[in-house]
Amino acid sequence: MNDIIDSTAPRPTSDVLELPTVQGRYDLLVSYREPYLQRGFDCAELTLPALLPRYGHTSTNILPTPYQSVGARGVNHLSSKLLMALFPPNTPIFKIQMTPGTLQELTQKTQDVQAAKALRTTYDKYFGVIERTVMADCEIQGDRTALFEALKHLLVVGNSLLHMSSQGVRVFPLNQFVVRRDPAGNPLEMILKEDIDPIALPKHVQAAIKAENRGNKSRYGDKKSVALYTYVARTETEWVTYQEVCGKIIERSRGTFPLDRSPWIALRFNRINGEDYGRGYVEEYIGDFTSLENLTAAIVQGAAAASKVLFLVKPNSSTKVKVLAKTSNGGFASGNAEDVTVLQLNKQGDFSTAKALREDLIQQLSYAFLLNTAVQREAERVTAEEIRYMAQELEQTLGGFYSIMSIELQLPYIQVKMDALERKGKLPKLPKDTARPVIVTGLTALGRGNDRNKLVQFLQTLAAALGQDAVKVYVNVSEAIERLAIADGIDTENLIRTEEDVAASQQQQQQDAQRATMMQEGMKSLGPAAISAFGGAAKQRIANQGAIEQEQEKGKGPQSTGGQ
Repeated sequence: MNDIIDSTAPRPTSDVLELPTVQGRYDLLVSYREPYLQRGFDCAELTLPALLPRYGHTSTNILPTPYQSVGARGVNHLSSKLLMALFPPNTPIFKIQMTPGTLQELTQKTQDVQAAKALRTTYDKYFGVIERTVMADCEIQGDRTALFEALKHLLVVGNSLLHMSSQGVRVFPLNQFVVRRDPAGNPLEMILKEDIDPIALPKHVQAAIKAENRGNKSRYGDKKSVALYTYVARTETEWVTYQEVCGKIIERSRGTFPLDRSPWIALRFNRINGEDYGRGYVEEYIGDFTSLENLTAAIVQGAAAASKVLFLVKPNSSTKVKVLAKTSNGGFASGNAEDVTVLQLNKQGDFSTAKALREDLIQQLSYAFLLNTAVQREAERVTAEEIRYMAQELEQTLGGFYSIMSIELQLPYIQVKMDALERKGKLPKLPKDTARPVIVTGLTALGRGNDRNKLVQFLQTLAAALGQDAVKVYVNVSEAIERLAIADGIDTENLIRTEEDVAASQQQQQQDAQRATMMQEGMKSLGPAAISAFGGAAKQRIANQGAIEQEQEKGKGPQSTGGQ
């Protein structure tokens, strides 16, 4: 059975928004999607043609093959970097935080600062368990593969649709769905069209289709698949959804979802006012990609023509073509060398111009897609700090993408995951309006990285200008360590000593130093004879202790009680 038809996922309802036919609504909205879809076709053909094939493509058709690989390499590389930034492995992408009102109420009830801190630490540990449980479920479901595919669609086409179910995450390309948004950019309705085999439908739906199409085989009987339409719409209080096939509504598919828990997530690469769809990252560089494709094709075709070896023999000359053709390598033949020439293109100057422009386009696109070969400049000495700085500057250009992804992908994704785990009983339900998930990767991580660099640079400047001693005196070291750990996303619990532990350790060291000093002064006051006698007694004690231990090992001697 198709995983979309899942009666346990949506919450049943009897008050569901219905249209005359979902198919009619889909056909109406298709015309608004067409310009974005055509642009997506063009971008896919220059990068990853299999990502969005044109209309009429089947598994038996041959996809177009680009002459250059910069597009495919750039999209795959940038998608991988974005996936690592938005969904880093073994690291929670969110943090559950108490709302300000809850924190204030907690402090007022305890009326004790230390007790409030201890209680907050307890809540943080409890929230940490929830965070790890959610991320573990994400890894088990294998969502990372689907999210990587969705990011490639966003870079190339600019739009993608995700559906989260108990079977995992599914990704739908732009040619399978339509969406309508309000002026603020929030989705109002989404319609998905899938061609599925009728055997995947419920038995009663199959029977209804057969009964309706009896004697009318030309409509559906000759087709291997039928069109399944999934309608999702937002009302003032909730999301409503149902499915339609062959003009009939599947009753089991009716359901509702809370406004912040919809499993249908319509993504876009960027936000454009007044437009229902986004535009891809590749589209912003479509001119460079088109020029690179044409230049590469011209160079490849020209090189193929130049590599062809063709001998020309002067007409009516004494040199015979047949004699030359039959003569073996290193043999002798009668003729005049001036009668034979080799056909040459003599286009080296034109090829060099085309190649120089092609290299310049590759460099520009490599910068845009954060390829490592573009980050390092051509020079004899390139420092690691210079490479790190250039990479950081390039990544900051994607800050707008990080911001929209945190709102339209990461936060809805986590909310749906938490809701599904709560309904399965794997997570306790958080009290309403007391705690909420907050995204800590993507744009937030980029901001923390900037804070870290500024802090490190500030400390280095202080040490260089005033010296290390001044830094130790005037800088709160524990606070600096805490800020560096926060900037790197490191949990400092049981890792960094508190100020009380540091003070106790320093006091213990001082006491040990004082004891050592007093012992040295006491030994000096005893004189050489006493020191010699004390040393002899100590040596004898050590020798006696060693003998006792040897006897114990052999099992013959008595147990030691501390020496003689």
